[in-house]
Amino acid sequence: MILEVGRIVAIEQRGLWVETIQQSACNSCRAQKGCGHSLVAKFGASASRIWVMLDERDNSRYSLGDEVRIGVPEDVIARGALFIYMVPLLSMLAAVFIAHLQAMSEGASLMYAVVGLAFGASVVRWRSYQTRFDSRLQPVVVDNLQPLKLL
Repeated sequence: MILEVGRIVAIEQRGLWVETIQQSACNSCRAQKGCGHSLVAKFGASASRIWVMLDERDNSRYSLGDEVRIGVPEDVIARGALFIYMVPLLSMLAAVFIAHLQAMSEGASLMYAVVGLAFGASVVRWRSYQTRFDSRLQPVVVDNLQPLKLL
């Protein structure tokens, strides 16, 4: 499970909005000098908000500004990334193949490619909407982080 620490920015009935700081792996990469991402990362880390399901937990246990540790299973990330990238790509290639079989012009093949890509993106969007409350695919609250008290 991939663990991340974040701060609660909003509390809802079924979940929490947690803000995390995106870390960059640029310091450990060999292609630092030739990569545009490392240049962007030098300007500072960016924050992202993640909706975390509470499952059976009571939302009154949490308050705004609390730090929580959230976790996401690795297989969810791997399968999700594969689905998000491959479905639009494969639908675009299928549409171009259909256009090729019908001996269409280059412009028509290009239009088929755009329509196939848009169709694949809409399938990804629909699937995302259908599984938005699936607890197996959502980040979970692992624990509350208690502030350190000095003696």
